[in-house]
Amino acid sequence: MAVFSSGRVTEPLGSVSEPMIALTVQGAKRSVLNDRIFDYHAGQYLVATVELPLTSQITRATPAEPYLGFGLPLRPAVIAQLLLEAGPIAVRPHDGPGIATSDADDKLLDAVVRLLRLLDDPRDVPVLAPGVRREIHWRLLTGPQAALVRQIGLADSRMTLVARAIEWIKTHYDQVIRVDDLADDVGLSVSSLNRHFRAVTAMSPLQFQKQLRLQKARLQLIAAPHDVAAVGHAVGYDSPSQFSREYRRMFGAPPGQDAARLQTAVIVQE
Repeated sequence: MAVFSSGRVTEPLGSVSEPMIALTVQGAKRSVLNDRIFDYHAGQYLVATVELPLTSQITRATPAEPYLGFGLPLRPAVIAQLLLEAGPIAVRPHDGPGIATSDADDKLLDAVVRLLRLLDDPRDVPVLAPGVRREIHWRLLTGPQAALVRQIGLADSRMTLVARAIEWIKTHYDQVIRVDDLADDVGLSVSSLNRHFRAVTAMSPLQFQKQLRLQKARLQLIAAPHDVAAVGHAVGYDSPSQFSREYRRMFGAPPGQDAARLQTAVIVQE
């Protein structure tokens, strides 16, 4: 569980999201997956069901009305247990990406508020929080994104297979990846892997690896903006020119220039 606050609009920053719900309480936020944009404002949430390389920024916030957000990881074991206890749930099959936004209904908001109120007395958290977290999972399973969320708890679902592929890419992100090896590890044909992977992540496995590399490089460059070649090599680029070219294509500026700008933005924010 995490609570976020910012009194200003932020720069777009990349990260690899875990399966989670991110609820905006006040203000607005934007997350971008490849070329797909997901905006969500007060009273709306974003749910991600696999680890995805997202670029996110707070788009509405002021010192008088700061951005406020709530985040909670989603647990496959909890969802699987709820599916067993509830029996068959009539939902349409989900064939879109592993991320979506929706309005939060009163039942979901009530559960989130009760979870946050437990923080007033830390003794309550270990005793009562697991039940409320479970309720939040259930509200998602019975809400507008039920078909998407239930995929997390199904061992043979497309989402689970893609999650295994993502974990493999994360382990080998700085190496040359052969899609054949990845398909063998997951237990799919190359064509099936590519089809499922693109449907869930909106990109191919190699595009996913490239975004992962560049996002990791961007975070490293904030700490070491003058060591561009070393950072590029650390994330798997043998060619500094290729690293700079692909970095600029993704972030709109050369690595050193982008890192210096981000450093300034972080200092101003602090």
